[in-house]
Amino acid sequence: MIQLSNFKSVIDQYQIVFFDAYGVLKNYNGLVPGIEKTFDYLREKNKEFYIVTNDASRSPLQLAESYHRVGLDAVTQECIISSGMLAKEYLDLKVHEGIVAYLGTSNSAHYIDSSGLHTLPVSAINENNIDDVSALVFLDDEGYDWFSDLNKTVNLIRKKPIPVIVANTDFSYPVTRNEVAIAAGGVASMIETIVGRKFIRFGKPDSQMFMFAYDLIRERLPISKKDIVMVGDTLHTDILGGNKFGFDTVLVLSGNTLSGEAETKINATGIIPTYICESAVVNK
Repeated sequence: MIQLSNFKSVIDQYQIVFFDAYGVLKNYNGLVPGIEKTFDYLREKNKEFYIVTNDASRSPLQLAESYHRVGLDAVTQECIISSGMLAKEYLDLKVHEGIVAYLGTSNSAHYIDSSGLHTLPVSAINENNIDDVSALVFLDDEGYDWFSDLNKTVNLIRKKPIPVIVANTDFSYPVTRNEVAIAAGGVASMIETIVGRKFIRFGKPDSQMFMFAYDLIRERLPISKKDIVMVGDTLHTDILGGNKFGFDTVLVLSGNTLSGEAETKINATGIIPTYICESAVVNK
């Protein structure tokens, strides 16, 4: 039987806390009940926190505003580190001209719009501009027609040897307690199989995601990996990624991994968190 740790006692040992978003801070009903206490405690103890998320559906400002609307004002855009930020960095470094086509909403296109490139949704790619397409980015699972635009995406990739970037590696996300929806990473994986290519992926569990966050902090603070703990609800992304990068990890049982299945999943995968907690709520 798994042994649960007290979340407050765990974070007392660290200077900085990385949180996953969905399943840790919020769920399909809104905020995880009582999570505001955690941020009150972190501020009281002068501990820094960051939300390290595979959500590339909105800009950091828009993501922060979504927390403010449900009463969590402690979350600012400065403390949100999204996989979309890595996609932007890649485009800035590697793609200097032409059209960047994308699958996603206009909100998700913030990341590639801010790179100064000409961006167009896949639906707007046609015979007149296809020769100018220099990259394709998977940003979100919404904002396009799943029949015509996914077929167009397959044929675009087949015709042009362009870099294809996946800015959200999640395969699915919960929409109710018992149901999930296909996320951008799941769509990308299907198309990878169809076209027989490997795409460039940014997001947990990839080490680049953690290195990007770590480097941002080290520009200001003389910290080491032992000063940071990663809190997540999913073994294959949050916990595996944190473990691989050398962070201690906390698996919380408030999201994708439920208390009745945690031990079985840990034994089956071999992905072992440093701690297991009921949730990320601090109860003083």
